[in-house]
Amino acid sequence: MIKAGIIGSTGYAGNELVRLLLQHPETEIVWYGSRSYIDERYASVYRNMFRLVDAVCLDDNMEELAKQADVIFTATPQGFCASMMSEKLLEQAKIIDLSADFRIKDVKVYEEWYKISHKSPGFISEAVYGLCEINREDVKKARLVANPGCYTTCSILTIYPLVKEGLIDPDSIIIDAKSGTSGAGRGAKVANLYCEVNENIKAYGVATHRHTPEIEEQLGYAGGCEVKLNFTPHLVPMNRGILVTAYAALRKSVSEQEVRGAYEKYYKNETFIRLLEKDVPPETRWVEGSNYVDINFKIDSRTGRIIMMGAIDNLVKGAAGQAVQNMNLMFGLPEETGLNQVPMFP
Repeated sequence: MIKAGIIGSTGYAGNELVRLLLQHPETEIVWYGSRSYIDERYASVYRNMFRLVDAVCLDDNMEELAKQADVIFTATPQGFCASMMSEKLLEQAKIIDLSADFRIKDVKVYEEWYKISHKSPGFISEAVYGLCEINREDVKKARLVANPGCYTTCSILTIYPLVKEGLIDPDSIIIDAKSGTSGAGRGAKVANLYCEVNENIKAYGVATHRHTPEIEEQLGYAGGCEVKLNFTPHLVPMNRGILVTAYAALRKSVSEQEVRGAYEKYYKNETFIRLLEKDVPPETRWVEGSNYVDINFKIDSRTGRIIMMGAIDNLVKGAAGQAVQNMNLMFGLPEETGLNQVPMFP
């Protein structure tokens, strides 16, 4: 059995990790870490865990946790994992970080966008960007994995094949993304109160959202060039889900079959990526509670552009599910182990 510890287990992503790992046949959770609920029963924080979890919440002592766990998940705010990172930790346990601390390879870019000083830049080069469908072989050998962001997972996977195949101009990419409120975390914030969110939709982080450089960097690797794009997220009044609609200029006239062939080249054998049938747009309700990514596209011959669409559950494929997928690869398990949940509806 893989012994797993979770730092930040009482956040939304942390609780989703608990839900998935409890159903994982090869994993035992040995540490429910939470800075806010130390010594409180986990099932009193999340009543859905009543009679499923008897443990109390522990602190965020990663040095002690590393002695007990084979893998540590850090579902924590930016800066925490970097401040705790050491060679000693990595010699004792593998680490999957759900924050942005090791996603961006350029320290200056990270510090510019996140407005904090990076506490362990020496480990950035070692960290593997844990987008399994693209970096699978590197993840298998990793000690430290940077779990991608939710918006970035959906955006990159939706666009990647067309950048990789040179079918679109990367500098023409515009991404319009919408997320449910769980993406903002469980902390109390006025902007996330029911009366603020209900019956409303709004753009936020316009031209400043911190997932922008992450998307640019990864698509830059795909295209072999520097990428600059527009990314605008929106908050919508639902619990879960991300819908990405991306636009780009085509570099040449292409057919439906050519574009579909590009997607199938990279995703045909991917368990969790579903390329939908022609003219069927992705919807968040059809991926809710699952690790699936639904993707489709539409060529606009009138404007010479293409519209690329993707949908995920931000807490599963956008966070905890992807983290478990990474864990499976790191420990030599079948990638889909513990992740075969059928999407929930209604």
